[in-house]
Amino acid sequence: MKSPKNYIEQHKQRFIDELISLLKIPSVSADPHYKKEVLLTAEEVKNRLQEAGCDTVEVCETPGYPIVYGEKIIDKNLPTVLVYGHYDVQPPDPIDLWNSPPFEPVIQKTELHPEGAIFARGACDDKGQMYMHVKAMEFMTKNEALPCNVKFMIEGEEEVGSESLEWFLSRNQEKLSNDVILISDTGMISKDAPSITTGLRGLSYVEVEVTGPNRDLHSGLYGGAVANPINILTQMIAQLTNENNHITIPGFYDQVEDLSQDERAKMAEAPFNLENYQKAIGIKNVHGEATYTTNERNSIRPTLDVNGIWGGYTGEGAKTVIPSKAYAKISMRLVPNQDWKEITQLFKNHFESLAPDSVKVEVKPHHGGQAYVTPIDGIEYQAADKAFQETFGKSAIPQRSGGSIPIVSMFEKNLGSKTILMGFGLDTDAIHSPNEHFGIWNYLKGIETIPYFYQHFTDLFQNNK
Repeated sequence: MKSPKNYIEQHKQRFIDELISLLKIPSVSADPHYKKEVLLTAEEVKNRLQEAGCDTVEVCETPGYPIVYGEKIIDKNLPTVLVYGHYDVQPPDPIDLWNSPPFEPVIQKTELHPEGAIFARGACDDKGQMYMHVKAMEFMTKNEALPCNVKFMIEGEEEVGSESLEWFLSRNQEKLSNDVILISDTGMISKDAPSITTGLRGLSYVEVEVTGPNRDLHSGLYGGAVANPINILTQMIAQLTNENNHITIPGFYDQVEDLSQDERAKMAEAPFNLENYQKAIGIKNVHGEATYTTNERNSIRPTLDVNGIWGGYTGEGAKTVIPSKAYAKISMRLVPNQDWKEITQLFKNHFESLAPDSVKVEVKPHHGGQAYVTPIDGIEYQAADKAFQETFGKSAIPQRSGGSIPIVSMFEKNLGSKTILMGFGLDTDAIHSPNEHFGIWNYLKGIETIPYFYQHFTDLFQNNK
């Protein structure tokens, strides 16, 4: 295959400008106020896929936001790669912590990105990484270098749990049939240490509501005599873990796989500097489950975190009340064999049991998904590794991720396909946080590497027929 480097260099500024244009659209799926912008983004993605060389592109309606589907079938005897990505983004809040407006992209040089990084909501998660595939497709079609069939499925609800995706999959199995699913919604260890994500944690996400009196009460007249829902909620949350940061929910660990010492030793070979890790996020020391390393805690062990907590008066000045209600959002990252629906029920049963009879508790499940592990002996992994060797000059390191992409296990269930996760983001890219960014080097390196995956997967597929 002709090297993509010259084509990328020739069109570098256009590739950057096109991504910036896409990032300017605030496609926040969680907030209905942005509905118009989310739908506009779907149309933009459709247009970009057409320009990149797809023969068929359509915006497919779902019960929620639409899915953009595109394809280019060159020979039905050749393998088919299905590319998945999402065009929706996280809410930008808190706005005041951004150094520049989240939907007014700027390019700034950083210590890790001396060539510059694009700062904007969605820069890395997932518009930048999704758009790498569109531009890689453009290179292959413009240079007659597409070695197999390709399909694109770009959704608009990933950041709210992909609520319509399984509905779409079940009704379009033939349309979506493929030999491998390719996703770039993960990261790599560093710019000089490429990695392939071989494991994803599952997720259970719930909201809890604690209700005390039937209205807000004067804290002087009622304080000390009536349960304060905020006090009770924080006490209940504190009981969910013990002094070793072990989760106390009965049955929570019953299905958790204990990796062997050999497997843990192999994981430990990945380059990691604890001092740099702490410095990057501004902490004095790490924190987590006893007897496990930092990299084990955030990849092979389940977790429980409070993602938000509120209630009572939070405005300017003082207002002395005992609030009627208190709320929290809680997520649990799960590992293989933990069923998210079962864990959600275990959480509900346990949390309700912690409540005194002076309050009422309601647990509202939001969404979740199963964990996933990609085998490293399959041709999809081998093809990805060969692609990284082409552009980085070294093999990729297999790495389990702490993040969750629930749709991966859904894909295997509905389409019977394995997924390969080739991410080009970095841990420092601040996804889901203020000042999210994506290095220009990473963006262009992804465009360069992806075509090699197509080439090597096609070769391996045909050789293994």
